[in-house]
Amino acid sequence: MKTEINKFPVKGYVAEGFEPVNGAFTANFSDGLEAGAGFCVYKDGELVVDLIGGTKDKRGAKAWQANTLVPVFSTTKAVAALVIAWLVEHDRLNYEQTVANLWPDFAAHGKGRLTVAQVLSHQAGLSGITEPMQPEDWFDWDGICARLAAQKPIWPPGTKSGYHPLTFGFLAGKIAQLADSKNRTLGTILREDICAPHDIDFFIGTPESEHERCADLHKPKAMANFGEINAATKAAFLRPWSSPGRRGTEAWRTAEFAGANGHGTAKSIARLMQLALDGHIGETKYLSQETLAALSQPRISGQDLVLPFDLTLAAGLMINTPNHFYGPNDNTLGHSGWGGSCAFADRAAGITCAYVMNKQSHALLGDARPLRLIKALYKCL
Repeated sequence: MKTEINKFPVKGYVAEGFEPVNGAFTANFSDGLEAGAGFCVYKDGELVVDLIGGTKDKRGAKAWQANTLVPVFSTTKAVAALVIAWLVEHDRLNYEQTVANLWPDFAAHGKGRLTVAQVLSHQAGLSGITEPMQPEDWFDWDGICARLAAQKPIWPPGTKSGYHPLTFGFLAGKIAQLADSKNRTLGTILREDICAPHDIDFFIGTPESEHERCADLHKPKAMANFGEINAATKAAFLRPWSSPGRRGTEAWRTAEFAGANGHGTAKSIARLMQLALDGHIGETKYLSQETLAALSQPRISGQDLVLPFDLTLAAGLMINTPNHFYGPNDNTLGHSGWGGSCAFADRAAGITCAYVMNKQSHALLGDARPLRLIKALYKCL
C-alpha cells in the first residue's frame, strides 16, 4: 500500500478494516502538518497498522525509512517507567519504599519521606534546577544528581504534582542505577534486558553508530502555552539553564536523559508499550499482574503546577482521564512528548499505539495530528 505525498510516498501496512487510519495519516501530510512521521498499532499482540511517510532531513531530500530513529522527548518517560517496573518485578525496588532508602543524600530538605511512586508521579517538588548553572551542566550526570539530592523542594513534596520535564530522567535514572544489581544505567538495563532480546529499535543514550539514521527536527515556530507562570513552571521551562545546550546534537543524542531523549521508531515504542498492556513482549513475560497493578495505580490527580492541565498520574505514566488524549477509555496508560509524539496502552481495547514525527508543534499535550489518527483508529475497532 502506497499513497503519493509530494515526491515521497506514505507506505507501510494496514490490516483489513483499518484503512481509515491510512487516510488520516495521509491527510496529516496533505494538510501540511507533517515533514516526516510514523504511526504504529498492535491489537491483541498482532500488528494492524505500521505507517511511515515524508522526509527525515531538514532540506526535505531524504525519505523517512522504516528504521529512521527520531527523538520522542517526554514519551521517553513511558519507557523509563517500564524499566522501573521491571526492577520492581525482580524485587530490586518497591514503589512504596522511600527514595532515600536507596539514595540517602536525597533526604535533604524534607524529601526523606518521598516514595519511589511519588517521585515518578512528579510529586518531588523538583520540576527544575533552582540554583543558577550553565546549560551544558546537564551533561554532568553526577553533578545534576547531587544538585537534585541537595535541592530544597519548590513546593511541599507529596502534596501536588508539578511536571518534571528533565529532572524526571535523572531521578528515575538514579533510582534505577542504585537498584540494579550491576549498577547499570537505566538506558543500559533497557537495552540489555528488554530491547536487545527482542530486536527493539529504541535507545536511551543513542550510540554514535546509530546517529546517521536519526531524523532532523523542525522546531516549533510558536511558544507553548504554559498557563499561569509560577516558580515550578519557571524552574521547569523558563530559566536560561532549564534545558541542555552548548554541547551539540551528537552529545545530546548520546547522553542519557531518561525522561527526555529516547530515540526510536513508532513500531519499537508500540512494542515496548505492550509491557504496560499485559506485561509481555511476544511470548516473554516481563511483568506480573501484581506489578502491572502497582504501575497503573493512580498516585495523584488534579491541577498540575507546571502544565496547564488536570492530570491523573500513575508511576511514570499518565492515566487517560480526564483529558482523553489517548482514545475514549478512562484507564488507558500513555505519555506524550514535546512536539507531538505519544504512546499508549489501552487494556480495554487490547491495543498499543505510538506516533512519532520530526515536525514539532507547540502543543504540550493533545497534538492535533495524533488525535486525528487515534480518532480514526477507534472508529475501526
